[in-house]
Amino acid sequence: MKKIILSAITIAVFITQGVAQVKMPAPSPTQKVKQDFGIGFIELTYSRPAAKDRKIFGNLVPYNKLWRTGANAATKIFFSEPVEIGTKKLDSGTYVLYTIPGIDSWEIIINKGLDNWGIDGYKESEDVIRFAANSVRTKKKTESFTMEFTDVKPTSCALEIRWEKTAVSIPMVVNFLDKVKAQIEAAMKTDKKPYWQAAQFYNEYDKNLPLALENTTKAIEGNKEAFWMWIYKAKIQKEMGDKAGAMESSKRSLELAQAAKNDDYIKMNKDLQKTLK
Repeated sequence: MKKIILSAITIAVFITQGVAQVKMPAPSPTQKVKQDFGIGFIELTYSRPAAKDRKIFGNLVPYNKLWRTGANAATKIFFSEPVEIGTKKLDSGTYVLYTIPGIDSWEIIINKGLDNWGIDGYKESEDVIRFAANSVRTKKKTESFTMEFTDVKPTSCALEIRWEKTAVSIPMVVNFLDKVKAQIEAAMKTDKKPYWQAAQFYNEYDKNLPLALENTTKAIEGNKEAFWMWIYKAKIQKEMGDKAGAMESSKRSLELAQAAKNDDYIKMNKDLQKTLK
């Protein structure tokens, strides 16, 4: 009897090994999304199930129950820099993103269970952040579960979740100003001073126009043919109320842009000069 059983097992193994391997499309394909954000980046890894004419929320994905936010393994999100999510601070690193869908709002959960498969292994004690986010109905149906970064700005963005006719937006904020300012101040003590980067920082983020103008002027001294710097200086001068100075800088930028045959900057300077007359 034992010999018969062993022979059957041997035949089964032989048959299995003899079958050619066929690669099929994944039912819920994995997607990685990398988004530059602040002076770092965010990377999201999740699986994308399809609706397939099924009722999703309140049925396939029950309301008021923990969800892996996708399919297969738990959804992971990596932050290269500290961020704020839902007004709560979060250190850099890799986390798991769970949700608890509701009719009007979802519970958003950032958790440390990196080895979890879906919700298996989930521990509430490993939650780092929990907060509520509004759920809205959309006119357009999203067939494949989708997560993407939207409204991306230097200091803020949103992670949008969409499936079927439901959308949820998770706000994210990053504060890099102190870090960049410290880098600029340290670099200014070296031989290679970042005047151009400093000009942009003080103008666009620190809102220190005199310091922005000073650094722009010094940057131009090192590259006097840079028409893009001349118009940048003109715009700062205009904002500071110096229309005459702005006109002079813009005329120089226009002259250099014409010599370089750069149509974009030619137009920008002509449009700027109309506002200075």
